[in-house]
Amino acid sequence: MGSPEAQVSSLGGSVVSEDVTPEFLLERVSGGDRPAFTQLYERFSARVFGLANRILRDPSQAEEVAQEIFLEIWRRAARFDRARGSATSWIMTLTHGRSVDRVRQSQASRVRDLRSSVDNFDRDVDSVADSVVDQADAVEVRECLDTLTPLQRESITLAYFGGHTQREVGEMLGAALPTIKTRMRDGLIRLRDCMGVPA
Repeated sequence: MGSPEAQVSSLGGSVVSEDVTPEFLLERVSGGDRPAFTQLYERFSARVFGLANRILRDPSQAEEVAQEIFLEIWRRAARFDRARGSATSWIMTLTHGRSVDRVRQSQASRVRDLRSSVDNFDRDVDSVADSVVDQADAVEVRECLDTLTPLQRESITLAYFGGHTQREVGEMLGAALPTIKTRMRDGLIRLRDCMGVPA
């Protein structure tokens, strides 16, 4: 039967063997071999998506990252170096790095939005929110949000992560502006306490 590489060569570039190594597929992809890319995608798409989703905890963002990774593989396959590790390691390292970058970008964006929204609060509420933002960690914030009442969590989520003003939040929830301010202030204080931020 011959080696997987020989099987591929004898078929004029069509990759059909399950025994073909990822390293060999990457080499073929670096030369523009679309069937090799298709097989590489079929082998790794679930793993790439799975890793991205574990890091991002957001299937839609994980899907975007997976698409970006395979586009990068198509463009940069020639940069793969067998001497520095396996193809699997290379692909999963790309995925991990891109996913972590996306998390950092998302956190930075949320923190910027939170800081911007805080400007609409009364001064005492500002100090609480700033303390929370200064120690913001995506996982911790998510866990602490779960400790709030549904109304507090909904108000804070709409304002800080949805980008709505307090007045807009009040209109969306059918509550008066003073009620929304109180709800958000109390929620921020509970967030501060949950995250262990000094008063």
